[in-house]
Amino acid sequence: MSVWRVDDVMTKAVVSVQPTATYREVVDLLIGRRFSAVPVVDGFQHVTGVISEADLLRKIEYAGDDAPRLFEGRRRRGERAKAHAGTAADLMSSPPVLALSGTPIAAAARLMDVENVKRLPVVDDLGRLIGIVSRGDLLKVHLRPDDEIRADIGHNVFDVLLPDGSEQVDVAVAEGVVRLTGPIDRRSTANLAIRLTRQVPGVVDVIDKFDVAFQDTDTTGAGVFFVA
Repeated sequence: MSVWRVDDVMTKAVVSVQPTATYREVVDLLIGRRFSAVPVVDGFQHVTGVISEADLLRKIEYAGDDAPRLFEGRRRRGERAKAHAGTAADLMSSPPVLALSGTPIAAAARLMDVENVKRLPVVDDLGRLIGIVSRGDLLKVHLRPDDEIRADIGHNVFDVLLPDGSEQVDVAVAEGVVRLTGPIDRRSTANLAIRLTRQVPGVVDVIDKFDVAFQDTDTTGAGVFFVA
């Protein structure tokens, strides 16, 4: 089964800043390049943090509001400190949330969701910056042509599951929605085929129209109740 990874969709010509970059330099970079964030790297291209527009806005949010409040939480104290930061080293959010080269895009999507970030710097085995992947980049998998998706399903799903009968199954793909029709021996085999088809990059949904000979699982697929 082919798996799309962050390397397939990331931006490779990634722009970064040094820890000594000034607040104004970072603002000019984000506005000039229309970026929403930029990674901060040391002299070895190791990512030490990420500066987002939210980090930069602290200077506006807390302008003229220097005194910490009674019982102010740790997060608020950190945000207030960034309002007085002058360099990238003090502005950045650290430690950064990173994706290792070779990470499947599904795992990257889960990481973004768990960590509540919109982008992930991608690093190699030595921790050096090699790209950056955004939420929008992960959606590129759904730009695959339908005929490419269909060929992938035929080769990686049905040629493997039904080596002697794959030609009896019809795979139709329209805008990423897959419709599976034709005879198949068991419901368990059909369920496995559907599950594997859903894992093919670019598949949006799967419509099951199989003609199943033997119902060897219950209607929910929860267990086996009959084996021929």
